[in-house]
Amino acid sequence: MQKINRNVVLALLSLTSLVFLLFQVCYYKFYVSQKNGAAFSKGRGSQSGQDSTRWHVVRKFLGLISSHNIPVYLIDPLILGLVDKDIEQIRSSPDGPSPECKYFCAPRDFTTFALLDKTWKHEVGLFRTAEKMGFQWLKIINKDPRLDGMDDLSGMEIPLHYILKLASHAIHLVVFYERSGNYLWHGPLRLKQHMDRKFVPFRKLHFGRYPGAYEKPELLRVSIDDLKVQIPKNPSSFLEEMSHSRFLECRYREARAFFQLYPDDASFDAVEFRKKAKSLLHLAALTLNNLGVKFWLSSGTCLGWYRQCNVIPHSKDVDLGIFIRDYKAEIIPAFQKVGLPLKHKFGKVEDSLELSFQGEDDVKLDIFFFYEEDDHVWNGGTQAKSGKKFKYLFPKFTLCWTEFVELKVHVPCETLQYVEANYGPDWKVPVKAWDWKSSPSNVQNNGVWPVDEWDDVIQIY
Repeated sequence: MQKINRNVVLALLSLTSLVFLLFQVCYYKFYVSQKNGAAFSKGRGSQSGQDSTRWHVVRKFLGLISSHNIPVYLIDPLILGLVDKDIEQIRSSPDGPSPECKYFCAPRDFTTFALLDKTWKHEVGLFRTAEKMGFQWLKIINKDPRLDGMDDLSGMEIPLHYILKLASHAIHLVVFYERSGNYLWHGPLRLKQHMDRKFVPFRKLHFGRYPGAYEKPELLRVSIDDLKVQIPKNPSSFLEEMSHSRFLECRYREARAFFQLYPDDASFDAVEFRKKAKSLLHLAALTLNNLGVKFWLSSGTCLGWYRQCNVIPHSKDVDLGIFIRDYKAEIIPAFQKVGLPLKHKFGKVEDSLELSFQGEDDVKLDIFFFYEEDDHVWNGGTQAKSGKKFKYLFPKFTLCWTEFVELKVHVPCETLQYVEANYGPDWKVPVKAWDWKSSPSNVQNNGVWPVDEWDDVIQIY
């Protein structure tokens, strides 16, 4: 047998290895990477590299949900912020404002969409299709707070967030639920112990750090970067709403414990008062919301929400707080127009303003105006017969949403500090004998109104 030259054999082996390596590279580039979203064709709405990856993942996601007839809308604050600057151009151009990828290619690790729970069924088929398209996915579930007030149903879990990941980009799908106050709610994103905390950069997600409450948005279908999507019709309003969306649940477990110690008053008078107080609060909220005046539950109404998730039946009134900076002269005529006459007006806009309106029967609405100082806030009180002034000091607080008597309404986020300031460390114990001039823990004497001002600062009707 003719002896084979060793150098020829080595050359042939090297050539074979090189050809095989080139085949692997081509196979990955034209098949595997396309399947997993890492390679893209050039064209409108896409760019090369990482920018193109983001656009491509969004396009595949929109194709996925469209194939299953699932309506979603864009709530990504980064993209909506960019869209808002060009909103008139986007609205007027059915094909989008420009051929380049301007919005969905913006640098970010994920794109956020909203899903209304009632508009789809939790179909296993969706996620099977997603997996076939190369998506990995994660579902985050938690307790349904709408059932917390029901002993036999509390603890039932519902889906709150879905995350779908393809290549180096992720889609965050936030599930919104309708609540009885006719608003939308999303839950927190809390990973359970077994979940992969490196699946996506969770700390960067814009939704889920805490629950949020929103008005139902009016949606607009537009073309952005050659992709058809739905967005809130007024992006700037949605972004403003998002910045103040934090939601606090009523503390049902603590309320149940409270009623074990202090059985609820189920008498006819108590039931009737709660009905009237609920009706009055709804009317007050509608009136103030129509004026664009931000308010919150204060005093005994706030205590009732925090302590027992209900109106305190022996309180006999509804209490609201408003920052004096939000005062409007239209408040009094607006309440009179809806059938709530002014009962008294104490103080003045510059100092210790307080309004009281007469509701049905003996139920009244008290509105306290709060004044901000460097390290605290306060509201005033006036004794009509003597002209004495009082001041009630509170630590500074921010406002959160909650649901109370089927109404979406604000409460102080720092509720415990707010309640303790007003009612002291024993706020959990019901007190029926209450003197507004001496009982509150935070009350101070604040002088006396000059007699020549009484006609203006002490008005009783």
